[in-house]
Amino acid sequence: MHLHLTHLLNLPGAIVESLTDSEDLICLRLSFLAEGIECPHCRNYTEELHQVRPIMVRDLPAFGKTVYLHLPRRQFYCKACQRYSTERLDFIDWRRRYTHRYEESIYEQANNSSIEIVSQKQRLSYEEVKSIVRSVSKKKKSTS
Repeated sequence: MHLHLTHLLNLPGAIVESLTDSEDLICLRLSFLAEGIECPHCRNYTEELHQVRPIMVRDLPAFGKTVYLHLPRRQFYCKACQRYSTERLDFIDWRRRYTHRYEESIYEQANNSSIEIVSQKQRLSYEEVKSIVRSVSKKKKSTS
């Protein structure tokens, strides 16, 4: 466990377990403090882990390097309602591969230049940047 990195990462409930560093890439392997979740179907608390599917999520760059978070995507089984639920994470949207703060950064960059320039700079496809901009824009409209 890397307490200083966990503090710097500033993702509630997440702990940095390990770090892999290469010339242009940093990968942080995370775990979560919570043992279980509240079932979204019946609201009972469950700790019965059904399966874990790790995912890679892109985060803001650090020290001039691309940063990826290796997350355990946990699915729980609720004995009360006999249904399976995947844990929701506060810092990424469902089925997205980028943190909220990374998407917000892409949105701001695209507003100050162009989608094409941002896609080249971030090594993302034009469609990926366009999708991020559309998603953040939609969120901003719904909250205002």
